[in-house]
Amino acid sequence: MSRSPQRPVTSTPTVQEVGPNAFAYVQPDGTWWINNAGFILGSDGVILIDTCATEQRTLDLLDTVRSVTDAPIRMVVNTHHHGDHTHGNSLTEPAVIVAHRQCREAVRATGIKRYEDVFTQPDWGALRARPADITFERRLDLWLDDRVVELHHIGTIAHTTNDVVAWLPDAKVLFTGDLVFNGGTPFVVMGSLPGSVAAVERLRAFGADVIVPGHGPVCGPEVLDVIERYLEFVWEVAVHAHAAGQTPIQAAQATDLGEFASLADNERIVGNLHRAMAELGGPDANARMSVGDAMADMLTLNGGRLLHCSA
Repeated sequence: MSRSPQRPVTSTPTVQEVGPNAFAYVQPDGTWWINNAGFILGSDGVILIDTCATEQRTLDLLDTVRSVTDAPIRMVVNTHHHGDHTHGNSLTEPAVIVAHRQCREAVRATGIKRYEDVFTQPDWGALRARPADITFERRLDLWLDDRVVELHHIGTIAHTTNDVVAWLPDAKVLFTGDLVFNGGTPFVVMGSLPGSVAAVERLRAFGADVIVPGHGPVCGPEVLDVIERYLEFVWEVAVHAHAAGQTPIQAAQATDLGEFASLADNERIVGNLHRAMAELGGPDANARMSVGDAMADMLTLNGGRLLHCSA
């Protein structure tokens, strides 16, 4: 299979109004550690959806919010625990951090994790782990004036154990976190492949007109078809490889990605195969699966180079 090319430094983030007083903050090119965020305005406060991977990127996000409104950020929603969405939490004080209970636990357990042996390293800046102040299990409604922002745990292990979406029913806008990569390869090594397929159906059920993905351009629900096809493709490869006694790296090296070759960060195929083949092996095999081994195989698939990060 082809490897992702080394990429130049990414371009300037953009702000897109996706609904009345609702904005997407899109960071090109949406590859490793370069996430999207969002913010929703009320008369006397702002709800921020996610922070960024580095100090400077988070400060740029906060400056952007201030350029749109004088109202303070009162709440920050973390869509899941990964550092590109949570590393900047401490820079939003005194705003309250809201997340799934398992997101809080994961941020507390991992702290500021940089994966020096996996990624080329950006200038992270001064970062301090800050877990959620308020947590929930299934659903929590946040209010801006008379407008509700619905937070939903996706209901299954998918991208992670703690994936949360923010739904604006009045505007039919859905902030999905990393349940959606638009133009990038989905990534389930810390989650579940069948769970991610189930999550796609849950996302469809919202009936969104606009989706703000965790990475990549703002899009419509048609992106879910691409994600579903990719996940089904990985599962089919995993089933055949598991039956043939292949390792995930052997299966990945023999796989033609076809229509998915153009997705960014396509070395994720081997990480996804690690998870899918572990799930095929049963609960014990799935529990024993090593994320570290999966990351090492992604480096192998990338020609032995560290994975490129422009954050």
